[in-house]
Amino acid sequence: MTEPGVPQDSTLVEVLAALAEEGFTEDVQVTEDGQLCCRRCGHCVAAEDMELLVLRRVEGASDPGDMAAVLGLQCPGCGMKGAAVVRYGPEAGPGDVIVLRHLDDRRTPSDGRPPS
Repeated sequence: MTEPGVPQDSTLVEVLAALAEEGFTEDVQVTEDGQLCCRRCGHCVAAEDMELLVLRRVEGASDPGDMAAVLGLQCPGCGMKGAAVVRYGPEAGPGDVIVLRHLDDRRTPSDGRPPS
């Protein structure tokens, strides 16, 4: 059994495909100033105002470019479910860092997140 949020031996493409099967079919863009923008309706919000539903990490054993968090999000503007890829580690940009620092993780243990 795998733990949500813990890196698995999956590629970024595989993680995005799995999220699409779960209904996260749209793209969410991360801006340089740390906003998350819905590609469907154009609504942009601070990370803490976007609803996080799923978090998956991807880490390459030898490639720091593979270090990413794939976020399953719900837009507060139009309600769509989409995914954003946020880099961490040496490849992270300024917007990625802001999003990861300010993302409000409101998932509950019933969402598959281990209790804290």
